[in-house]
Amino acid sequence: MELISKMLIGLIAGIHCYILWFEMFAWNTKGRKIFKRFPAELFESTKVLAANQGLYNGFLAAGLIWTFFIENPEWQTNVSLFFLGCVSVAGLYGTATADKKIFFVQALPALLALFAVILK
Repeated sequence: MELISKMLIGLIAGIHCYILWFEMFAWNTKGRKIFKRFPAELFESTKVLAANQGLYNGFLAAGLIWTFFIENPEWQTNVSLFFLGCVSVAGLYGTATADKKIFFVQALPALLALFAVILK
């Protein structure tokens, strides 16, 4: 179960690095392809807001990546649970308020990883 939890954490960190990239650096290009229902004329005016969101996603990714370098098993578990909990809450909130697809991209992987960490 430990390998599965580490693989899921790595996957989720990778997803959040990708979100950081397109929200901070490719909002007007890749962002338009991802958020097709968002009015095209608003992308330029929301570029700074998207970059701010991207930065927060980067912090989530950094916290998850940090767990790979924590040697104390108890601390590694606790930090993993904290950051996976943050991703889960963000994913559930996004699902409820923005787009149902966020559940499958963000919340579900984080919830699966939470259970894997708890069961390891």
